[in-house]
Amino acid sequence: MIKFFLMVNKQGQTRLSRYYEHVDINKRTILEAEVIKNCLSRSKDQCSFIEYKDFKLVYRQYAALFVVVGINETENEMAVYELIHNFVEVLDKYFSRVIMFNLDRVHIILDEMVLNGCIVETNRNRILAPLFVLDKVAES
Repeated sequence: MIKFFLMVNKQGQTRLSRYYEHVDINKRTILEAEVIKNCLSRSKDQCSFIEYKDFKLVYRQYAALFVVVGINETENEMAVYELIHNFVEVLDKYFSRVIMFNLDRVHIILDEMVLNGCIVETNRNRILAPLFVLDKVAES
């Protein structure tokens, strides 16, 4: 099961966070700081899977953006690694360039892919269908 999903820039600033288990706000900031520090300090030659406390971190770097997913010990790391790549490909397909001004859309995409910490959809067309409907309504 996925515990949390983070998008972080190279400066360590969280750009998006979604938690699938309740974590107190104070603990979230501490958790994010430690997780970001662990991922940013690793070289590109090192594995993208990290055992951290009572869960695992799976991360991928895309240019200046890191996508970090916290999972429990029963989740398949490679499936989550591919989920991250699929998520970024969906973002790339929907947005031409700037995604940080459209975080509501990014949350919709993530919600279409992950529900209650479980991967529920990977088909790009099905993931983007609700956004295309919203875009048509907005144009009208």
